Amino acid sequence: MLDIIIVEDNREIGSLLLDFLRKENYVVSIAETGEKAISLFEKYGAKLLILDVMLPGLDGFDVLSKVRETSNAHIMIASARTDKADKLKGLMLGADDYIEKPYDIDILLAKIKGIFKRKYAVEELISGNIRLNTVNQRLFVDDKEIAVTVKEFELLRLLMENRKVTLKKEYLFNSIWGSDSDSELQTLTVHVKWLRQKIEEDPKKPKHILTEWGVGYRFE
Repeated sequence: MLDIIIVEDNREIGSLLLDFLRKENYVVSIAETGEKAISLFEKYGAKLLILDVMLPGLDGFDVLSKVRETSNAHIMIASARTDKADKLKGLMLGADDYIEKPYDIDILLAKIKGIFKRKYAVEELISGNIRLNTVNQRLFVDDKEIAVTVKEFELLRLLMENRKVTLKKEYLFNSIWGSDSDSELQTLTVHVKWLRQKIEEDPKKPKHILTEWGVGYRFE
């Protein structure tokens, strides 16, 4: 999974921001169109999108709406459109923040650091009787430690971080195994089965990892 996707059609602004973020050790990709942004997100996923509104083809609001169909990733709109109607539209569609261009790069970097610290530096993910320690990569069910592989842990963490959101099979597979992996999509199905055997009271009637047929899985 990528840390950040920059969606910006101004190459100078995009390249400058890309350089600053990579110096801060973030894993970053850039998209100059809305279509490319959606393709990148569906293929790799991202923890944060920095999203311009005025884009060729699909605009930023279209990208925002599409991403919100399947993910609660943090979305920050960075736009020269500063009127109240645009800000309200962005926030109503699900943006987490709306900053105006031109922005101070130091302030933007501080905002980004704050987002990652608050939203993603979580030591434990807890849901009912399931507790996932993200620091030591340990799983507990009913306070009993359950052995999991690295891939099982990463899959469960991704599902729990996006609880109540159905994640597409392709997105889950690419996020955990990578688009260049020699594994096949069936690998995901097998790992879901293994996780259910470890966390569900009745793996055949799961209450936590649910299947949305033809789409993917979600955590409840």
